[in-house]
Formats: sequence, structure tokens, C-alpha cells
Amino acid sequence: MTKPKRLRTTRFALGVTVVAIPLVLALLGPLFAGEPGPRTVSFTVGDGHWLGTDFVGRDVGQQVLHGGRPVVLTALAATALAYLVALPVGLAGALTHRRRLEELLMRPLDVLLAVPSLLLILLAATVFSPGPVGLALLVALANVPDAARLVRAAAAEAAARPAVEALRMQGETWWRMAVGYVGRSMLRTLAADAGTRLTGVLYLVATAAFLGVGVAPDAADWAVMVDRNRTGLFVQPWAVIVPTLLIVALTTGTNLLFDAALDRGERQGAARTTEFGGSGEGVRSRTEKEKEARP
Repeated sequence: MTKPKRLRTTRFALGVTVVAIPLVLALLGPLFAGEPGPRTVSFTVGDGHWLGTDFVGRDVGQQVLHGGRPVVLTALAATALAYLVALPVGLAGALTHRRRLEELLMRPLDVLLAVPSLLLILLAATVFSPGPVGLALLVALANVPDAARLVRAAAAEAAARPAVEALRMQGETWWRMAVGYVGRSMLRTLAADAGTRLTGVLYLVATAAFLGVGVAPDAADWAVMVDRNRTGLFVQPWAVIVPTLLIVALTTGTNLLFDAALDRGERQGAARTTEFGGSGEGVRSRTEKEKEARP
């Protein structure tokens, strides 16, 4: 195994390992948490509590097992909803030949893009009290403008290729051009953006929960645990350190995993290009060809 390939494999394995720990705890933790026990003294260590107790005397271990699912599911739902809106809007803006329609689609998003994401969520929270579903919708709304602009830019580059013009002259449908060719051409760009955006969404969801938006003040949530237990950080640090490390592991592992997967895809694409499009006559230099053509 060559050194670059070994490095890519190591990075992929590290990403899987790092992200698997918080994901398993988030998705399967409630199954093993058991029934909550009686509350005891706040911020204590021992007495049957292997991670101590939190600010109201609950077992931190049980709170950790229960607290990951809201963060993970809200972040995944918000990311999916953002792309569900951004993909058709961005593709329509890139492939339409009507300037007014493009302006109608993109300019309102530019106005929304000027408002900071967290400020938008806090402003909405002053009007109504969003639950987990409302928080996912607000985070998705905050990510739609940026995602739509990226989709439009990637789609416009692919739509300018001669293949799209050939499809248009052949009378192919808009769906065939948008999904069949342009959509497939921008898959790698979207995959790279999805990894980065999911990390940003996780940060935004955790920050909103930290500020008490979308969750109850005493909810079993990793971000809420960091906020509520920070007053006892120097007395019982595990109530803050463990959920913080799990959130960091989730975001860091996601980045490592997407980076390794994209790097692997680029290597495979380059190998296919060399094998099919760059072999034989395509890889020989002009000088070599001229030498072979001489009598």
C-alpha cells in the first residue's frame, strides 16, 4: 500500500471511529439508559453515579445517553430540508433563460443571506416558541440562501457545457437536463458542501439549544447540559466535559469522514480518466508522436 493511500485509509478509519461514538450514543443510547433514578445532591461524584450528577441531581450518564438524539436528528433534518429547498431553486436559477425569473428566485435569498443565522433564529424565537421541529425549520431556513447560491453556481458551470446545449437542441426535457446531466455533474461539489454544512448545522443547533431555543431548560440535550452544568464546572466537570467532547467528536468526525470520502472519489475519478481517457494516444507527448511518424 502506497503512502498516500495508507494516509487516506487512516483518515477514513479515524473519521469513522470518531463519528461512530457520538452517533451510537445518540441513536442507541436511550435503549440502554433505563429508568431515571431518584434525584440526589447536585454536582456530586460517586455514590453509584459513574459520571456524577448534574445541576438538579440527575445521573449524568443517563442524561448523556438520552441527550444526543435531539441534536443529531435535528441537525440531519435541518440539513435535508435546506437542500430540499435549495436544489430546485438553484437549478431553476441556473438553467432558466428568463432573467426576471432568476432575479425573482435569487434576490429574496440574498436579502435573507444578509441576516446572521443565529440572529434570525433568535428573532424568530421572540415571536413564537419553537420546539424541535420548529428549530429544525429555522436552521434549515437560515441555510437555504447559502446552499441555493452554491447550487446555482455549480449548476451554471455545468449548464454552460456543450453537452447541455446538445441536449437542449435534441428536445430533451428540463428534468432530463437538470437531473440527468447537471445534477450528476455537481454531485462531488454537493457532497463536499454537505459535509461542511452538516458541521455548521450541528454548531448552530447546539448553539441555539445552549441559548434555550427549541428545547426545555432542563431537557436531556448535550448542548443544554453544557449550558446548565457550567456553573459547577470546577466541582463536577464531567457534566460539562462529556457532552462537549461528544459534540466536538461529532463535528470533527463528520469532517474527517467527508474529506476522506471526497479524496477517495477524486483519486478514483483521476484513475478512470487515466485509464480510459488518458491512456494510449492520450498520454503520449506530441514529441513522441512526431518521432513515431517520421520515416
